[in-house]
Amino acid sequence: MADRILPKSLDELLTDIEREWQALMQVVDRLTPKQMTTPDTGGWSPKDNLAHLSAWMDFTLKSYLGDMPAYLALGIEEQKLKGMSEDEENAIIFERNRARPTDEVISELKSTYQETVNTLKRMGFSNLMKPLKDDNPQQRPVIEWVIGNTSEHFAEHRVIIEHVLNTRKS
Repeated sequence: MADRILPKSLDELLTDIEREWQALMQVVDRLTPKQMTTPDTGGWSPKDNLAHLSAWMDFTLKSYLGDMPAYLALGIEEQKLKGMSEDEENAIIFERNRARPTDEVISELKSTYQETVNTLKRMGFSNLMKPLKDDNPQQRPVIEWVIGNTSEHFAEHRVIIEHVLNTRKS
């Protein structure tokens, strides 16, 4: 996160987020129903990747942009969450969502995306530039976590999903 160049305005942030969102959705629109639910070598299907994106955007809304404690925002028992790695958190998110229908996952993803954009617009840029936590010694602003769970996350998972298109033409 330290090397990232931060947007200079809310409009720039929203433009970056929308650009990566549209790129992701263009890839998703090209997938067949079979491709959408076929796991890759890591065991995740494109649908699983989309559920993951939705879960972390929802976490951002509740915890980073709201004041909900992380354990409540993730729906993981507080004591259990304290000792977990991000990979373990992601494994729980995966298990919660893997049996869900594709249409439901996509609908939730789109709804969470819209709620995120609307919340960012209401918050204003100056609030996004404040430190996430007052006691954070690095004083990194909230916007860094927003970017990490929106535009950068969309780009990361778009590449993973594109790989499905490039390797499986079913």
